[in-house]
Amino acid sequence: MAVRITYFVHGTTTDNEKGIATGWAQGELSELGTRQARELGKAVAGMSFDVAFCSDLKRAVDSAEIAFGGRIPIMRDRRLRECNYGDFTREPAKGFKNRMKDYIYKPFPKGESYRDVEKRVESFLEFLRKEYDGRSVAIVAHQASQLALEVIINDKTWEQAIDEDWRKRKAWQPGWEYVLE
Repeated sequence: MAVRITYFVHGTTTDNEKGIATGWAQGELSELGTRQARELGKAVAGMSFDVAFCSDLKRAVDSAEIAFGGRIPIMRDRRLRECNYGDFTREPAKGFKNRMKDYIYKPFPKGESYRDVEKRVESFLEFLRKEYDGRSVAIVAHQASQLALEVIINDKTWEQAIDEDWRKRKAWQPGWEYVLE
């Protein structure tokens, strides 16, 4: 069997609107982000999920609660967090986001690497394989956790995942499908 995963990005934050990288800081949804989460809830109303997982960071929790609250159980899991940008947390994203590949193996100063994120997400996926085989789950999380799904499930290199990230093309969609065998 397999686990059917639909990944959703959290709504826009006030930090996003200012061009600031939130990392492991909690972050607040902006008015736009709240509206996006409400619209997401409407867009997926006809989809069937057994459970929604989200990171334990406020912006993902709030997005999940707005989109799925009252319809399906929502479970927080810190393994789905954004990358820990360390010294770059709450700093302008333009100062390092164009150099993401520098941090695939080398951690951000006082933070973690993208390979560290991959290990966290792999642990989460092992949990899903054991506990949710044959089921359908929603995940509301962050850029790094989605890139890790691309690496682990779609067998991309980190370089490919970063280069092909939909965020570079501004090609948002209401959910990305992954099948965890």
